Amino acid sequence: MALGRGLGELLGEVEIAYENNNEISNSNVKEISVDNIRMNPYQPRKAFDDEKLQELSDSIINNGLLQPIVVTRDGDGYLLIAGERRLRATKLANIDTIKAVILDVEDNKLRELALIENIQRDDLNILEIANSYAGLLNDYGITQEELAKIVSKSRSSIANIVRLLSLSSYAQDVLQKDQINLGHAKLIVGLNQEQQKLVIDSIVGQKLSVRETELLVKTIKNKNIVQEPIIKNITKTNYDFAPLSKIIKRFKDDNLELKVDKNYLKIKINSQEDIEKITKYFQN
Repeated sequence: MALGRGLGELLGEVEIAYENNNEISNSNVKEISVDNIRMNPYQPRKAFDDEKLQELSDSIINNGLLQPIVVTRDGDGYLLIAGERRLRATKLANIDTIKAVILDVEDNKLRELALIENIQRDDLNILEIANSYAGLLNDYGITQEELAKIVSKSRSSIANIVRLLSLSSYAQDVLQKDQINLGHAKLIVGLNQEQQKLVIDSIVGQKLSVRETELLVKTIKNKNIVQEPIIKNITKTNYDFAPLSKIIKRFKDDNLELKVDKNYLKIKINSQEDIEKITKYFQN
């Protein structure tokens, strides 16, 4: 399902509501009870900063809500489309009602509108944005070029952000916690999990800049390129261990575990007594 013209019109209504709040207060914008609003299940934001939420709540108490939230009718109540931070902050301020733009939205547009409105307006963290982009690309079959036009970003920016979802869970966690930034993260995409952890620990521990991280990643990649043909050119030799059969038998007679493994003789030591037994072979 492609993003249709109807979505653009809905976003236009939101834009008008924000820019001309006083002018349309008697039509689109209404004061509704916060208890009658159900949260949007398609909300891309997963984390809310408690300190910033309190700051917004204090601002609403002192200055009022400057931008209305966006809802659609849902039975006897309303379903939130956009503005969850504002709604949470209003509830935190113990205010019973909130200004809201009421739109007539089809169910199949809720996800689209929630994702795009959040991408355009709220300070989602970079992984929430990446998941939002991926949701639109995968669920609605649009191209990166089409999404780029919708959210006013370059196609390369969309591609780079979506690629962050291929990072290891360790890398995503430190990115989520702002221990590394987007510039760092883009450089380690494509490295394996072990290499990602090595680079990340170096960034955090040594406070590497993006430029320094780029040099480190190049070093790791070049090292792999140099080592690869060396590994391929190693020739395996199968040795005849028959001449050592008597020694191997003596080890077994002394209850020592000796294993022939490719080009190695491996002796398992289970006690100090084993070491003393082995020592006598070198003394004789």
